[in-house]
Amino acid sequence: MSNDEPEEKLAEGTLISHLLELRNRLIRAMIAWVIVFIPCAWKSNALFDMVASPIQAKLPPGSHLIATGVITPFMTPFKLAMYVALFIAMPYVLYQIWAFVAPGLYRHEKRFALPLVVSSILLFYAGIAFAFYAVFPVVFQFMVTTTPKGILMMTDISQYLDFVMRLFLAFGVAFEAPIAVVLLATTGLVSVEKLASNRGYVLIAIFVAAAALAPPDSISMIIMAVPMYLLYEAGLFFAKIAVKAKARREAETGEAAKA
Repeated sequence: MSNDEPEEKLAEGTLISHLLELRNRLIRAMIAWVIVFIPCAWKSNALFDMVASPIQAKLPPGSHLIATGVITPFMTPFKLAMYVALFIAMPYVLYQIWAFVAPGLYRHEKRFALPLVVSSILLFYAGIAFAFYAVFPVVFQFMVTTTPKGILMMTDISQYLDFVMRLFLAFGVAFEAPIAVVLLATTGLVSVEKLASNRGYVLIAIFVAAAALAPPDSISMIIMAVPMYLLYEAGLFFAKIAVKAKARREAETGEAAKA
């Protein structure tokens, strides 16, 4: 028997144990999603009424949301219940991912990664809340006021759900701008000074992204672009703090090694 065989068996056993742990983590995340989904499915119609309230508040008299498919009145709230359950269970799902990855990280990497994970979740939820409470009323008011005369605005509930979920995802991702800035700076891909000096280009890119992601009107684009730029500035502020802390920690490590 060669000396390499025990090492190969050890590596194979380690890989299998990691795969088994990943499977268990995914199963736990799936169970959590199902547990949260059950009450959401029970109240799916109420959830859809809540999500549809921004457009219903802006519809002119005589207009209603409609369902053009046979099973649409059932499937659309059911789909919404699945999305809502995933949003609610997301912290636990990400915790399972973190519990799988964390043992392979160094202590300073854990100290850096954990706040990023928590803040990214909170920022994503903040983006969804901003879209619901600040963007939807303006967007739907614009759509109602620009409807041609003689046209009765009656939106299909399935298309409406697709529209709001796309905006939820767009604003949730857009609010992750500070995380992206901090990661770029702390990993050394781009310096904080470079990010700060290119504010003009970043502002143009933000407005281009807002024009692509937001509904096709200038008001919605501005509503999306302004918070994105403010979040970019917030990311620069926290990136400076993170870079200084990293440099101080590396200096302390170097002095300890010399000693």
